[in-house]
Amino acid sequence: MAKKSKSRKANNRLPLLLIGAVGAALIVAAVVLFAGGGAPVADTGVQALSPSGYQAQFTSNTPHVLLDVRTPAEFAEGHIPGALNIPVDSLQSRLSEVPSYVPVVVYCRSGNRSATASQILDRAGYDSVYDLGGIIAWSAQGLPVTFD
Repeated sequence: MAKKSKSRKANNRLPLLLIGAVGAALIVAAVVLFAGGGAPVADTGVQALSPSGYQAQFTSNTPHVLLDVRTPAEFAEGHIPGALNIPVDSLQSRLSEVPSYVPVVVYCRSGNRSATASQILDRAGYDSVYDLGGIIAWSAQGLPVTFD
């Protein structure tokens, strides 16, 4: 009778172990995907870029445009130093303000609007578009934010 009890306990743990293994695999996949280093986003020329990837790839001497696509009010509440603010809702009509001859790195608050803006730039023919995601992730890593 004791053997049946042990066998049932072992069988009851199996689903928990499988759930744990699947969860760990998903975490590893997310880390690899979002670690950023230029992974393509969907079927576009847009590259995903993490805050650390941005810092490694785009030093202050590297020509690029850092584009904040949040509203002016959000921008005033804090933005990444050197960012140009063009809200995603007006980006299509203001493309002439975004140089196409240098890489463009786009960010917003959480990453939704930057994805939309990156697609707009990609469809407009910009060659080097990077989606940095959101300033939330940037700030969470203790990276600088300015209020100028």
